[in-house]
Amino acid sequence: MKVTILGSGTSTGVPVIGCPCRVCTSGNPKNRRLRVSAYLDTGTRKILIDCSPDFRRQALDNGLKRVDAVLFTHDHADHCHGIDDLRMMNYLQGYQPIPCWAPTPSAERLLGRFGYAFGMSSYPGAPKLKLTPIEPGRFDCLDLPEVEAIPVPHGPAGTTFAYRIGPFAYVTDCNDVPAAARERLRNLDVLVLDALRWDPHPTHMSISSSLAVVEDLAPRLCIFTHMTHDVDHDELQGKMPGNVLVGYDGLSSEVRVPAA
Repeated sequence: MKVTILGSGTSTGVPVIGCPCRVCTSGNPKNRRLRVSAYLDTGTRKILIDCSPDFRRQALDNGLKRVDAVLFTHDHADHCHGIDDLRMMNYLQGYQPIPCWAPTPSAERLLGRFGYAFGMSSYPGAPKLKLTPIEPGRFDCLDLPEVEAIPVPHGPAGTTFAYRIGPFAYVTDCNDVPAAARERLRNLDVLVLDALRWDPHPTHMSISSSLAVVEDLAPRLCIFTHMTHDVDHDELQGKMPGNVLVGYDGLSSEVRVPAA
């Protein structure tokens, strides 16, 4: 399975509008971060994790022509407000509905906000999506093996779902990875992990706390994501252990996932 980081930035994106800081004005393309999401290509299935407001740009930049399913971690705007642009995937795929999964509370809010995309509109130009609310634990997602939703705390913002597919896991928007979640996240080939900035934050992991999780879980490779403009890519990468990559838009990694 090929994993591609479509967006590695926090809710503002980087550069931040109107900001003159050295990261926002950097010429390094790895310091330009669209809102956070990822794309999994199993060879037969194409899975989108979250659909950020930048999805159109991400699809164009990465040549995406298919989405077979969407896994929503939660319903915050920076993770779902690209939903309308999924209609072009419907067009490319013969107008077949795209199945989506989300935590039950987020699914309810997504239906309230984007009901037109989930079968509540007769407008022919609306996206055609089918939403399934899920609870923590394993669930059936197309023909993928061992797909599991793992709750992690998002501080006062509530709870989000991390997703594990075989030896790959995607863990964003959390201020901790508690013991129960860590037990579900061991023996990973690739871990994509929230790492907002060095300073503590009430709803996100700091880089220090993320490194502590990496030390405990010991994945073969960890990719940091959801970073602010406080993070200069090259400077941070120079401080990382050998199994940690500072994520950037377009970064890809291969994961060996067993057949269903």
